[in-house]
Amino acid sequence: MRSIFVVLIIAVAAALPAGVSAASDAPIPWAYAIPAAPPAGTPPAAPAPDPSVKHLPGNSLEFTRAQIADRYGPADWYPSDHPTMPDVVSHGKKPEVWACGLCHYPNGKGRQENAGVSGLPVSYFIQTMHDFRDGLRNSAEPRKGNTKLMMQFAKNMTDDEIKGAAEYFGAMKWTPWIEVVETNTVPKTRNANGIWVVEGTEKEPLGKRILETPKNAEATEILRDPHSGFFAYVPPGSLKKGEALVTKASSKTTQCGACHGADLKGLGPVPGIAGRSPSYLVRQMYDMQQGARNGTWTQLMKPVVANLSEEDLIDIAAYTASRMP
Repeated sequence: MRSIFVVLIIAVAAALPAGVSAASDAPIPWAYAIPAAPPAGTPPAAPAPDPSVKHLPGNSLEFTRAQIADRYGPADWYPSDHPTMPDVVSHGKKPEVWACGLCHYPNGKGRQENAGVSGLPVSYFIQTMHDFRDGLRNSAEPRKGNTKLMMQFAKNMTDDEIKGAAEYFGAMKWTPWIEVVETNTVPKTRNANGIWVVEGTEKEPLGKRILETPKNAEATEILRDPHSGFFAYVPPGSLKKGEALVTKASSKTTQCGACHGADLKGLGPVPGIAGRSPSYLVRQMYDMQQGARNGTWTQLMKPVVANLSEEDLIDIAAYTASRMP
């Protein structure tokens, strides 16, 4: 009997798509995208130095990989895209604060492992940073390293620096960044430090998850191109189900438009959620459910998300990501 049970476990695990674990070793593993730990005793592999100069098509600027990933002065491929960056956005503050533009890009678009911050209401941005600083905003996944970094950064930024970053990113509109595709089958991917990157031409079932992946793997992973967006592959039917959850009050939840605006583009101090990263949105709703994220605005959201299943979170995130920002 025990051998039959083991065979069944192996069969189920083999049928799961990449990024989904048979054992629940992480909350919603496809959304948090925690890289697999190396075997015990394995030293971390140091990347080979790459002094070559990198270019983007149609762009005359050039940077090395070290310059692109400089924590205190990362490459700015499109300086005419945005207002003059405050120093904390362009250079950070050694050694406690990295440049905001490194992870969130100078245009505030961000990537699936962090957050898009352009177009956020200034007061909401400031409150969020205060929540990080005061320990009110954490992650339900204790291995989510960039959440801990944000707590560190917020504690070491002055109120003026936080306000300057909030006003800078808030002055830029959120524009289309995510292309949502309903499908049963998706490209196989690898986890590149929290980003699901397509590798090769093999396909696999999507299953019950959202696969958010760069449209151009090298442009996102290596070059940090702030003009190169993402695909979000979602289960067939999720947009229709998500629309019902988002737009109609029910026993499960409240209409999102009541606070986020009828078009989901924000309302006063409440941020817009249209066209933003579905992975990020799922993480935030789950963090609220689990009590890891607190603070003023979270208290209003907790009853909204309390009764949502993981499938509901997928449907809501798929629909909101598909909306035109």
